[in-house]
Amino acid sequence: MPSDSLDQLRVKIDALDAQIVDLLNQRAHVVVEIGKLKQQSNAPIYAPDREKAVMEKVRNLNKGPLSNRSMEAVYRELMSGSFALERPLRIGFLGPEGTFSHEATVRKFGHSVDYTPVADIPGVFEEVVRGHVDYGLVPVENSIGGGIVDTLDAFLSSSARICAEVLFTVHHNLMAACPWQDVKRIYSKAQVFAQCRNWLAATAVGREQMPWDSTAAAAKLAADPTAGVGVAAIGPKQLADMYGLTVLFENIEDNPDNVTRFFVIGREPAKRTGDDKTGIMFTTAHKPGALAEVLDVFRDNGVNLTDIEKRPSKKVNWEYYFFIDAQGHADDAGMVKAIGEARKHCLQLTVLGSYPRATEVL
Repeated sequence: MPSDSLDQLRVKIDALDAQIVDLLNQRAHVVVEIGKLKQQSNAPIYAPDREKAVMEKVRNLNKGPLSNRSMEAVYRELMSGSFALERPLRIGFLGPEGTFSHEATVRKFGHSVDYTPVADIPGVFEEVVRGHVDYGLVPVENSIGGGIVDTLDAFLSSSARICAEVLFTVHHNLMAACPWQDVKRIYSKAQVFAQCRNWLAATAVGREQMPWDSTAAAAKLAADPTAGVGVAAIGPKQLADMYGLTVLFENIEDNPDNVTRFFVIGREPAKRTGDDKTGIMFTTAHKPGALAEVLDVFRDNGVNLTDIEKRPSKKVNWEYYFFIDAQGHADDAGMVKAIGEARKHCLQLTVLGSYPRATEVL
């Protein structure tokens, strides 16, 4: 391409950039006015139902050549900046920084909000309930490893409610400060080793696998010169940048479609969007057919259940709490009827929150 043609195209881009920046700031002025109205009515700054509507609008308006994923990324950052204009949000996540939970939180809420790493999952719930953070993000299920018991157990004693869900693709990478041939020990979370079992069995023969508190803590250890030679870690790529490590092997997970589902928890559920899910926790009497009676109620009312997990009540031996995800919002007529009838068969039933169904993987 002749240089004058390239220069002419760059002039067009510069002119378009000027228009885009001007339009973004015009939009921001409207956001400021919205923020004032929300403060007057004490309305929440983050509205999951509105977020879903905006993303669907963007996808419908997008005619290319930019992909929907690219457009969504732009608008997530735009909404993140809007939060900061209305009132800065503080989001709690399972820390430390650099973990998959941290990355998923930033992908969801963007770079213009404040983040608070919390030491454990119950702590995220506690920070939300106490109002120290506006929202928290906690892992609830992995497509390979199944349910995250710490999150399920936290619901047993917390008033925090589910208001959104996030689907996040997990890629594991082996990183170290030394060459592969010098690696003697590999550190990471136990769940990570389980998700990389095939690669480790085929490639890391003779290397000791050391379960550690978090992927970030493992990477920090691998970068520590006092830890000795031959230490590697498995975790997200951003940890290599944070700790000055070299990624020796990328995407070593057994399943390249490994997805972790997260809940955004807050102090109130989301409004209806027409494409929602509802989390419900219940316990039944210890008698034959008790669980079936509850599940039949949802079937008979046309409510589809997409997930079911169980956890011991920790109060009475052989008494269990069941967690279900049901398609629909708690305010939908069919769901209201199903929940009312299900209560008759339960010792206890709690609606954990309704939230927009996630349709895109971040």
